[in-house]
Amino acid sequence: MTSDSIKRIVFGRPLKSNELEQEKMPVWKALPILSSDALSSVAYGTEQILLALAVFGAAAFAYSLPIAVGIIILITLLVVSYRQVIDAYPGGGGAYMVSKENLGVPFGRLTGVSLLIDYTLTVAVSVSAGVQAITSAFPVTIPYIVPIALLLVWIMVWLNLRGTSESGTVFAFPTYFFILCVLVLIGKGAFDLITGSEHVRESQLIPTSMPAGLTLFVLLKAFSSGCSAVTGIEAISDAVPHFKTPSQANAKRTLVSLGTLLAIIFGGITVLTIAYGIAPDPKGHTSVLSMVTEHAFGRGWMYYATQIATMMILTLAANTSFNGFPILASIMAVDKNFPRMFANRGDRLSFHFGIVTLGVLASLLLIIFKGKTDALIPLYAIGVFLSFTLAQSGLVRKWLREKQKGWQGKLAINGLGAIVSFAVLIIFCVTKFAQGAWIVIVLTPVLLWFITQIYEHYEDVAKQLRFDLGEPLPHKESIIIVPIAGIHRVVASTISYAKTLSPNVIAFYVSYSDEDEDRMEEKWEQWNPGVRLVIFKSRYRTLIKPLVDFIARIDAHVQEKQTIMVLLPEFVPKRWWHRLLHNQSAYRIRSRLLREKDIVVATLPFHLSE
Repeated sequence: MTSDSIKRIVFGRPLKSNELEQEKMPVWKALPILSSDALSSVAYGTEQILLALAVFGAAAFAYSLPIAVGIIILITLLVVSYRQVIDAYPGGGGAYMVSKENLGVPFGRLTGVSLLIDYTLTVAVSVSAGVQAITSAFPVTIPYIVPIALLLVWIMVWLNLRGTSESGTVFAFPTYFFILCVLVLIGKGAFDLITGSEHVRESQLIPTSMPAGLTLFVLLKAFSSGCSAVTGIEAISDAVPHFKTPSQANAKRTLVSLGTLLAIIFGGITVLTIAYGIAPDPKGHTSVLSMVTEHAFGRGWMYYATQIATMMILTLAANTSFNGFPILASIMAVDKNFPRMFANRGDRLSFHFGIVTLGVLASLLLIIFKGKTDALIPLYAIGVFLSFTLAQSGLVRKWLREKQKGWQGKLAINGLGAIVSFAVLIIFCVTKFAQGAWIVIVLTPVLLWFITQIYEHYEDVAKQLRFDLGEPLPHKESIIIVPIAGIHRVVASTISYAKTLSPNVIAFYVSYSDEDEDRMEEKWEQWNPGVRLVIFKSRYRTLIKPLVDFIARIDAHVQEKQTIMVLLPEFVPKRWWHRLLHNQSAYRIRSRLLREKDIVVATLPFHLSE
């Protein structure tokens, strides 16, 4: 079986460029592909609020509902704001394009860096939370958290490399299954509340007093922890061109559907948590959602169905990043703000460099933080709220500059969005700084500098490669040097080819002894191919240094219209493992000479048949 056959089986048949429209997403596919991150975060958003309040006792849990209401208002504001981003920038790029065009290229780069960091953290957090759902239902898996997490990440990589259409079909069922299970859970919880079920405890939904030690700082910390539930909203605006026509309308419809589901599910789970008197597991092995489900249904089939659905949606939440990261990286690459290969599509029309890079980075995070969600959460959401703030600020400047019809209302919405997002960003940085947020705060400017260097490199390359179309082609004659290790078929075919290119051909041989030198001169004279032979004696038994020294001597005497070319004879074994039996001298010479200025290096392969 050939490598192409294996590749076709693993990744599917290659897709033609004109099949790209078939890979675009209808709304029913876009929701699971681009919204799974935001939908899944409700599985741990409430839990993060409770963890911040837990040290002050059960009485403090009543404050989780006002905090959740504040987060739902923030979600609503962001949905309205990003609808305007979709209208203003239907070409995609979301916050990156808004910031770049309205605040300047440096702010665009900062937005891009912050989103790329957030997308990477999203994969790590989502997968680790998905593994937590597994350990909640099956404690025997606790020792295998990291291996399970890595396996899930690379399954996601594989599915996304197969293409958007195929991966969307695979991801649709788990997402809708999770939505159904959680809505049934909320319905059961509402029934218990209305009927006064024995499962519902005497809990206050609305706080009436402030527990001792509970300060505004702690409440803000709980709010920032719960704001993990709003990540992923921006991914839809990044991917507008990837929606089926009409792309803008479909993107906005998906965004509204997401916002509605987020408000219902996040608010519902928070209310049920208080109503059932749930406290988070300090060891982190059992999730709050697991305990809420157990109170509502017991440990029956519905409990396990919800846990499996939660595990799947939390894992597939990473799929939002596996779409957002490669798309954003490709847009930045086109703008010279990211390595150029990230703009290329693979055989399946997916941005394969971005997908694989994201898989590698997320795997490293999971290994470093041992797959613990609580350890990763403090790093999470800083990037996304920084991008929220810059995007809203960019739109404020756009409306002030253009003053189109209805600009005052848009200005008010985006101005409020910018202020609220910036406030949340500051709260998050301050309250989570010591817990690990400092890592992102330090890493962001480092990556910003790195991306700026990438841009400057591409600009320097473009400047040096720029060519005047009216300038005639330079005519140069080559001096061809053929390094040889003896006289055989490969050398004969290489010298024969070199003579067709230039009359100035030199065969270069390195000897390690006087006897070796005499023997080679005798053989060359006997063969007499009509090419001059130059022999260098190497006292230290090295091959490359004598060749470099000889090229330097030639270079010192060449005329302006002459070019030095090194033509390397190389035989190619039939089987891959045969290569391991040879010294790869041609490869080593080529690697060294490519560092030399104005030296042309070429290889003439000779394929062995046996």
